[in-house]
This record gives sequence, structure tokens and C-alpha cells, in this order.
Amino acid sequence: MKKAKRLNALALSAVFTMTVILTACSSNEGSPENQNGIKPPKEGEQVTLKFSFWGDTIEKKTVTEALKRFEQETGIIVEPMHVPSDYLTKLTTMVAGNVAPDLGYLSSGAALSWAEDGKLLNLTPLIESDPDFKKEDYLDQIWYDYAPGKTIGMSTAVEGYGLMYNKDMLLDAGVELPPTEAGKAWDWDTFIEYSKKLTLDDTGKNALDPAFNPDKIKQYGFQYDPYNMMAAVVSNGGNFLTEDGTGFGLTEPEAIEAIQKLADLMYVHHVSPTPLQTKSLPDMALQTKKVAMTVSGNWALQAFAEQDFNLGVGVLPKLKESNTLLDGAPTVIFSSTKHPEEAWLLYKYMADPESVLPLIAGGLWMPLKKSWYTDPELISKWASGNKAHPEGYTESFMKQTLENGIRTPGFEVKNLTKINALVTPALDLVWTGKETAEQALKGVEPKVEPLIQGYYGR
Repeated sequence: MKKAKRLNALALSAVFTMTVILTACSSNEGSPENQNGIKPPKEGEQVTLKFSFWGDTIEKKTVTEALKRFEQETGIIVEPMHVPSDYLTKLTTMVAGNVAPDLGYLSSGAALSWAEDGKLLNLTPLIESDPDFKKEDYLDQIWYDYAPGKTIGMSTAVEGYGLMYNKDMLLDAGVELPPTEAGKAWDWDTFIEYSKKLTLDDTGKNALDPAFNPDKIKQYGFQYDPYNMMAAVVSNGGNFLTEDGTGFGLTEPEAIEAIQKLADLMYVHHVSPTPLQTKSLPDMALQTKKVAMTVSGNWALQAFAEQDFNLGVGVLPKLKESNTLLDGAPTVIFSSTKHPEEAWLLYKYMADPESVLPLIAGGLWMPLKKSWYTDPELISKWASGNKAHPEGYTESFMKQTLENGIRTPGFEVKNLTKINALVTPALDLVWTGKETAEQALKGVEPKVEPLIQGYYGR
């Protein structure tokens, strides 16, 4: 899957006790419970929920099986609605026609604006009325708040970013393996030096050699999607908006410097392919040794686990501070649901890592609950001892996400879709080498500033 789908495709799961959340469900008190403590619907009442989601074949299978287990344990029928493409278009049509699902995945930009329009349920009353649910049990960075004290819920899953590489290529070149601890992260100059050593032209000369030919590169030291730039921007002390939410943060010196350094990887240092050059690279560039190192989100580990090469992982190189991006689109409950209590029960179930463990252990997702990052017994269930999570993963991805994960703008920047409609074409000029970061971003700033509305949840 592409980045957006992976970030969006996140699942939540666990067997939780059905609680008295609204007075309407108080009549269920005293009804029989199954072995997991979940109360079935009242006798004679059949509740049906529709759950919408996207994802590849593995995700579809795992989510569908989780929904079936929930159905068996509760007696609540769940209709899976898998939408493999044009998801937002499909959901927009359903919402407009008043036939929205009860709950399901939703892209971050649409979710926050739809919440403001009243199309999504504010989960705060459900959370506060549920004695079995503790918000503090979940990662702090995963919550989508559209106003102070109002939330649409959590990411479907967590997606941290890190450095992934072909270990054999680095060892053969005599390059030090990337650090797995934040305190030992490569500084930018060290990262550039090693990337140059790993970049070879068609005669075998690396990019440190004065005779290196940048027009005839056969192996790149590093591959990076520059649109995942926010880790570098924040590492350098910048952000998408200014801290007070009133200004365009990408035109601040710290952000411009970071973005220019990413562009320089392609056009000054020649260690990373340009967008045009990337099109000619195979999907399995690490395995085929066309690329030595890359940056991607956690989801890529699922595909790498199926490939035949010696995969290594490390923390991202830093500018000033070591960090990682933390991404993931939310799962939401639609306000049109006729069964909010049952939808909340399913929401909690899908937020439990146990419910979707194959996706977590398989490398596609990271769990939502803090204990799965700190409890050795739980960590052993997913983050170690399997091909999708190589040596060093628990430090470079798991610990880094927990301690130094910074949220992408989609979690909190208002009007982001309209702002990005201007920013993305401007950045295209940078990534294609037509303008400097300062020229492109300063040029679009007068059009962006009127669209800035601050942050959600503040």
C-alpha cells in the first residue's frame, strides 16, 4: 500500500466489558455476560453494526476475522464494509445519503472537518462514563481532538518512521551500521558521508570520489520520499505552523533549512534519486541492491519481511534533535449511528492489540496501548523474535515512537487540505530542483496565510 493508505489503515482491538455508558443502556444491568465480561444485547433485540475500512488482502482478512470474533462474543452482528479504493469518495456519498456506516476508518483531514460539521460522534461522554476505559492507557499522541474536551477518538493504529537498510550492502562498503538509540543518532554530516560512500556510479566509484559521475548512478546510498519531510523539519526546530497557530511555519528559517537539506540530497550530494529517477527503480530496491538505505513508516516492514535480504533498522539521522514521525488516520463513530453504545463497544474491541495481533506482529501496524511498548511479555508478542521486526527494532522504532514521536500535521492543523493544495505544488518545485526551498515557500506564503486557522483541540 502507499503511505496514505498505510497510515490510514490502522486497527483497534480488545475484549472490554460492556459498561453502562448512557442511561438508555441501564436496563441491561444484571444481564448475563460471556467469559470475557461482555454483555449481550437485551433479549429479543438484534443489533447490527456496519464497519467500514480499507486495506490490502492481509488487512482485510485480519479485520474481518476480528469483527467476526466480536460478533460471536457479543451477539451483535457486524457487517464488514471493505472499500479498497476511492474510500473517501464512497464514504462522502454515504454520509450525504444518510446511509453512513456506524463506525470505521476515515482520513484525518476529512475526519476533523466532519466532526466540526456534526457528522461524527464526540466520544468524550462515552469515555468519561466508561469505568473500564482509561484514556491514559493509550499513547498520548494518537488522539484526534477537534475542540477542547471533544474527541473523535484514536488513530486506527500507530505508524512510526525509521531508517531501513540492506545490512549486507553497508557491511560490504565498510559503513558503520545506523544507530538504534536516539542519543546516538547520526548527525547530518555523518549521514551525508555514509550515504556518499554507498552511492556508486557505473564504474564503481562512490560519491566521495572526485571522479564520481552523478549522471551514471547504478546504486543510491539513500532513498527518501521528501514529502515525509516533517521529521527533518521538527528535528531542526521548525514546524508546519508557528507555535501560536497564526503563521506559516514552513517559511521560518529552521523549516526552510531542513527542507533545503532534503533537496540537496538529490541535487547537491547526488545520494538520493530525484522523483524522476525514483520511477525507474524497482519496488524491491533494497533487496536488489539499487538502494542501500531508505526511510519509511512501520508498515513497510510487512513487505520487507517477505523479501529475501538482510534487513537492518535504525533511528532517523538528526539535524538538531532525534525524533520520528508518528502517523495514523483515525477510526471514528458516525453521529448517525442508531447504536452508539454498541458501536463504542466495538470501537474499544478494535483498539485492543490482541484483536488485530496478526497485523501488528506482521509489521503493518504498531499498537495503540502504552503497555505494549513497556511490558516485556507483551513486547515479545509482536516486536521481537520475528522476521518483520529485526534486531534493533525495539529501540529504533518502538522506543523512539513512544518517547520521541512527533505527530504529522494531519492530527491538528485546521484547513490542512486547502493549505496543502497550495503547499504541495510549491514543494514540487523544490523536489524537482526548479526552485530553492526559500523561493518556493516564500512565494506561496501570501496565498497560504489567509487559509491558516490554527490548531484543532487548542
